[in-house]
Amino acid sequence: MRKLLPLLLLAPALAAAQDATAADVQTNLDFVWVVVAGALVFLMQAGFALLETGLTRAKNAANIIMKNVMDASAGVVVFFLVGFGLMFGTSAGGWVGTDGFALLGVEGQTPEWTYVFFFFQAVFAATAATIVSGAVAERVNFKAYLVFSVVIVAVIYPVFGSWAWGGLFNGGGWLEGLGFLDFAGSTVVHSVGAWAALAGTLVVGPRVGKFIDGKPVDIPGHSIPLAALGVFILWFGWFGFNAGSTTAGGPGIAIIAANTFLAAGAGALGAMALTWFRDGIPSVTMTLNGVLAGLVGITAGCDAVLPIGALAIGLLAGIIVVFATLWLEKYIDDPVGAVAVHGVCGAWGTLAVALFAADGFSLSQLGIQAIGVGAAFLWTFPVSYALFKALDLTMGLRISGEGESAGLDVHEHGTVAYPEFQLMTATDVPSGDSAYGIEEAPQIEAAPAI
Repeated sequence: MRKLLPLLLLAPALAAAQDATAADVQTNLDFVWVVVAGALVFLMQAGFALLETGLTRAKNAANIIMKNVMDASAGVVVFFLVGFGLMFGTSAGGWVGTDGFALLGVEGQTPEWTYVFFFFQAVFAATAATIVSGAVAERVNFKAYLVFSVVIVAVIYPVFGSWAWGGLFNGGGWLEGLGFLDFAGSTVVHSVGAWAALAGTLVVGPRVGKFIDGKPVDIPGHSIPLAALGVFILWFGWFGFNAGSTTAGGPGIAIIAANTFLAAGAGALGAMALTWFRDGIPSVTMTLNGVLAGLVGITAGCDAVLPIGALAIGLLAGIIVVFATLWLEKYIDDPVGAVAVHGVCGAWGTLAVALFAADGFSLSQLGIQAIGVGAAFLWTFPVSYALFKALDLTMGLRISGEGESAGLDVHEHGTVAYPEFQLMTATDVPSGDSAYGIEEAPQIEAAPAI
């Protein structure tokens, strides 16, 4: 007994040490998970770049790459200096943060958690910005676009984000106070980016040749394989986007990952089936956008619905995106369907949280969700439209007709994405085809006779 007594006395201390070790392991796991998830979300920038490049013409490919690079590069700097503080600083009446600019003066968090949380939120902000890129592709002045990209990351996105997510870090927003639910950003990220994109398309106008006698004309992109690769990369990164929003490495990520996968697959099936039934052939581009529609749709409620609900949300999103794209095409020129995918399906996914929640339908929650959807539009669209108008009046939002015909790669950057191709000038293109930017196949000399 005397030999056991010291061990018995030490038992509480040993138990406390084990608890401390377990807590340390969990803390470290949380940090690692958030960094890995953030890296997956950052990879989505590559997905957006490839998707937009593939769905537009070869003569504008380098320009699209530049816009996506700047969305991330300039975006992280201005989000660090301004956006993070507006979004997650101590809230002023639930409307906007008032401290935390350049990560200074943020209270209540360890410095290490501040850094990792900033990193994760910065890649989200870049995602919101790059949604605009595809919608205004092939005709927007690069300098003007860069200014808008900086403003959406520094101000437009963070202000709405503070309303819905401010309490994730400090303070709390007025939408949060109402009980608005948007777990990973169907509205906060995707609809905000899309309503800004809608404003841009209206101000900059359609590409030359998009509308003939008031009817939309298809302007095909130059590479379906690039677009498809972009979608697969986005799909892969979305597991970090949704499951990473737990900001904790725990069991909760399991159902989120499953729901994300199911909704994406159902979205593709819905879009494919509808186009097959409607047109007699399954549309490749609509099916690809169906994947994205399902992903956007499940993002708000990926933590709150059962897998069967995720299937329903994704399937309906895939159907909705087809009808939304066809309707919007009558009025705007959106080369990649960004407004339909991210705006309409983002709104749908946000409302669907109340419709398919695991604990049952809630009419009051549906009303709160609708308030959030409406607030996102009423904030983002007017501010973005005014900014695009101001850029149009001061810098010129749209490039010249000659620049559009030659391609933004040459006009804006003095380069071409595919130097092996000899890009035809406007005078080289046969009558009626000038809007399509047709590439002339390189001439190959015949091999000498042996």
